Formats: sequence, C-alpha cells, structure tokens
Amino acid sequence: MSAGIWIGAAAAAVVALGAAGSYAGAKKLFDKVIPRKDGVRVNMDEMADAQKWEEYRKIITPNREWLQAQNPEEITITARDGIKLHAYFLPAEQPTGKLVIGLHGYSSIGISEFSTSARFYHEQGFDVLIPDHRAHGQSEGDYVGFGILDRFDCLGWIDYVEKRFPEGRQILLHGTSMGGATALMVTGFKDLSASVKGIVADCAFTSPYDVFAHILKRDYHMSEFPIMKINSAMCRKKAGYGFEDYSTLTALETNTLPCLFIHGAEDDFVPVWMSDKNYEACKAPKKLLKIEGAAHGASTYQDKEAYQAALKEFIDTYMK
Repeated sequence: MSAGIWIGAAAAAVVALGAAGSYAGAKKLFDKVIPRKDGVRVNMDEMADAQKWEEYRKIITPNREWLQAQNPEEITITARDGIKLHAYFLPAEQPTGKLVIGLHGYSSIGISEFSTSARFYHEQGFDVLIPDHRAHGQSEGDYVGFGILDRFDCLGWIDYVEKRFPEGRQILLHGTSMGGATALMVTGFKDLSASVKGIVADCAFTSPYDVFAHILKRDYHMSEFPIMKINSAMCRKKAGYGFEDYSTLTALETNTLPCLFIHGAEDDFVPVWMSDKNYEACKAPKKLLKIEGAAHGASTYQDKEAYQAALKEFIDTYMK
C-alpha cells in the first residue's frame, strides 16, 4: 500500500474534524505513515493498472526468482544511532571493480523491488549490494527515514564496501522513489567518498514535505497548512527529523557527481515536476529520461529496453 493511501486516510479525518481537529488529523497521518509497518506493501494501483501489472509481473517474477536462487549473502551493519541494518550482497562472477548499491522505495524491500535491476547489473559485471532501509524488511528501526535519515545509513553501506574491498570499488548509487531521493541526498555530504562515481535517481521526490503535500492536494484538495507543519513537528519529536530538514535540491546545489534522472511520464504519486526540479538543480553532468506510459516506479518494466540502454550508456561513460 502506498504512502498516498495512508495520507488520504489521515486527511479524511481532518475533513471530518474541521480546523480544530488539525492536530488529531496530523497525528493520525503520522501514525499511519512514519512508524514501521511490516505488513505494508507497495500499492500497485500507483504503479500500473491491472492489465499493465500482469505484463510487468512477467518481468518481475522471474527476476526475483533468479535473484533468490543466487543465494545472496546476508550482511548487517550498525547505523549511527545503533540500529542494525540488513542487506543482501551478490558478487560479480568475474570482479570488474564496479559495485552498485540498490536503494528501494517506501514500503518495499530491496530483494524484491531491485531484482530486475540487480540482474542487469550482475550481467554487466557489477557486485550488487541491496540494503533494506531502516524500518523496512530485515533492517531494524521504528520509524521510516524518508531519505533524510537514510542518507546517513547509505554512508554506512559505502563505508562497509570500502572496508570489505580495500583494493577499491567504483560505486554507483541507484535508487527508486524514496531510494532515489536518498541517493541524491547522499551527494550533499562534503566528505563523500571518491569511490562513489555516479547516481541513478528513478522517480525521486524532492523532499518528504513536497510529496506528502502533493498527495493531500491531489486526493483531498487540502492545503498543506497546518497539517504538514504539525506532522513535521511530530516527526521531529519522535523520529528525530522534520520533513523540511533536508531535500534533494539542497544536496544538488553542491553535487559534482554525474546523475541519471529517470521518471515515468504518467507518475502522479511523485509527479514528474520533481525530477524536472532535481535535473535543473544539478550542475554536474546529467541526463533526464522520461518513459512514456509509465506510472510510479514502473519505468523499468514499461520500457525495459530504453531504461537499460540509458543505464548502460551512463555506466560506459562514467565508470571506466
């Protein structure tokens, strides 16, 4: 189920309660979206209609089965706040010195969502590291980080790679939705390792504030104020961050890494204008690919050939 449905349920409560009930509605929104929900899964209605989904399944299922059949290694590291983070690692058949860290979206898990791209990268000679974000999958954590916390966790995975492979690895960060936002936010660290060579950001939002405000307006015709301000304050108190604490646009102000931005032209959950803004903010080498007919997170299934051709061109250009 997508964040949009949870936000919508909370928004409906605010409509019923009126202005005086904004705090109660904001709390309901927080309780539905931010705390860990192990039973939550991606809402496929945001990704495709039923007919398209049946076609996508023909791509996803065999790739997921392939990845699981490789018996990838399970790894854990400790985040800066002490929680255990989990990932799967699949080495290249013949080492090439290249490694991709695949970052999944909200309410998903890495080994499922990244399986199609994992197979592609494996065939290109990459080691593949697939983390579960905090509060997802087998990683610990009580609250979803929406990129703002996950960027620090991603630094931990980069550090793990460098310690495991002292001879060096060229690292590519490839993320979808929340994972794409995380990858872009990582570029804002001034001390980011030179091992990181590029970013692939698929349907990345600009900030959690922006995407939640969009859903409130889209589905319930509601203003972001005061619900989002109240909700952000709750998130800061309980989860340790506010929705406006950081954004991809802030990170991209100082980014020097090449970026490949990808977005489904029919995405109305994370609207296309967010990738447009990310692209405009990026002063480093960049490319923007929009996939016609693709909704949220579905670009790689809607036009696998165009998607993977863009990845290969990016890899060949920036990861020698």
